[in-house]
Amino acid sequence: MENLNLIETFSEFKDLKNIDRVTMMSVLEDVFRGMLQKRYGSDENFDIIINIDKGDFEIWRNREVVNDGEVEDPAYQIALSEAKLIDEDYEVGEEVTDEVKLADFGRRSILALRQNLSSRIMELEKNHIYNKYKDRIGEIVTGEVYQVWKREILILDDEGNELILPKPEQIPSDYFRKGDTIRAVVIKVDMRNANPLIMLSRTSPVFLERLFELEVPEIFDGLITIKKIVRVPGERAKVAVESYDERIDPVGACVGMKGSRIHGIVRELKNENIDVINYTNNTQLFISRALSPAKISSIKLNDEEKKAEVFLEPKEVSLAIGKGGLNIKLASQLTGYEIDVYRESDEDEEDVNLEEFADEIEGWILDELKAIGCDTAKSVLNLTVEDLVKRTDLEEETVREVLQVLKSEFE
Repeated sequence: MENLNLIETFSEFKDLKNIDRVTMMSVLEDVFRGMLQKRYGSDENFDIIINIDKGDFEIWRNREVVNDGEVEDPAYQIALSEAKLIDEDYEVGEEVTDEVKLADFGRRSILALRQNLSSRIMELEKNHIYNKYKDRIGEIVTGEVYQVWKREILILDDEGNELILPKPEQIPSDYFRKGDTIRAVVIKVDMRNANPLIMLSRTSPVFLERLFELEVPEIFDGLITIKKIVRVPGERAKVAVESYDERIDPVGACVGMKGSRIHGIVRELKNENIDVINYTNNTQLFISRALSPAKISSIKLNDEEKKAEVFLEPKEVSLAIGKGGLNIKLASQLTGYEIDVYRESDEDEEDVNLEEFADEIEGWILDELKAIGCDTAKSVLNLTVEDLVKRTDLEEETVREVLQVLKSEFE
């Protein structure tokens, strides 16, 4: 009966967990041998027969028959008189094989055996989960939100395994409730306190890359390659793509007819603005494309310092910089060049560089103006007070004082 209970205990795990037959047999035999070593000091002369299908097992002990009174090690030897109780035909020198009943070990040993077995199975299951997700780093997984906490979300996959989505890996506008279905990419798998810790992310560029692979067959098939992705999660992203087939327009393929392909990605990323850019080895052209939707007049490169001076018409400056400087920041990350934007002016038109006013206007104020693409007096004067207040951290009174100083230069 104890045999049956142990097999049933093991079978419960077999049905619920992802453990193959060979591993199950190995674990069960290993646990039994541990019990035998503890009881007899060795398990070398024991044979263990396990039948998973029938749900039973047998333990057989092999001992050498010796004359009565000559037994030196009861674990390996058996007296002739005792052997004859098993079978009258046994003689000295022969090997006796007799079955060891589990009940002989006592209830305490059986309970310890069962607990050991359960512990080993749980350990195997944890290792299985760890190895499974270790191989899935960089893949998108889908799960159900089980618990929402302040710092993280607990997600269950289709097998009931626990996955963690930390707050920093969530898109700022993400909002999930218990029971919601969620998609994210596996970015990290660790063992913490003997438990597998699977970390997910929705802010990683890899997540966006995998979404493109799902939505754009040409990327999945390798006809189009994603060269680089930079993003500010939930706000804006720039994706550089290249086609190995001249007949395929990589940007058009990624966007789809009337935006059909990219629409699903944008929706998944909470309306993140995605710029798809055609990659090129021509640095000037690549920088020009990266600053889209602004139209560039000219570019001066410093390849050694990885810097680029970009000149634009006044009306294009704000487009190049973008809201909060986001467009120029992402363009710099995408191209690997530090980009400075300058306003293009007519050579015949008299203008004065802002640096000339350093003795009248404080340096930090000048830096604020340069940050929005204003590097000359007239580029500032072309903007209204409201625009300057809105686009900089300057107060209205400060802006009016600056404008007055600049106007006086041309009066």
